[in-house]
Amino acid sequence: VQLQASGGGPVQAGGSLRLSCAVSGGTFTTYNMGWFRQAPGKEREFVAAMSHYGGSTYYGDSVKGRFTISRDNAANTVYLQMNSLRPEDTAVYFCAYHYCSGYGCYVQPERYDYWGQGTLVTVSS
Repeated sequence: VQLQASGGGPVQAGGSLRLSCAVSGGTFTTYNMGWFRQAPGKEREFVAAMSHYGGSTYYGDSVKGRFTISRDNAANTVYLQMNSLRPEDTAVYFCAYHYCSGYGCYVQPERYDYWGQGTLVTVSS
């Protein structure tokens, strides 16, 4: 199984970006998908997650109301729409998936089974 994140880049504060994570191999419709980010010198932070059927979504407090996770099961892809970006959103963004159930499974990085390589988002003020 491979996860390929893309869509990162430089953006000015207040701008928008959409990240994509294409998954190849396995059965995408069984994967609960998540996005995390890691800034230099900081721990990996939960950003957003969505259940395999798309019925449940979860967001980190720092991105609620600004970021939206979605998925296209036909395209084996999960997206992260990021609006009203701030300099503190600067980080490498990773997509990942897990199989377990329960809220903790979505927000704890150690519960995820596979990770993509990350895509860098740089927000300038």
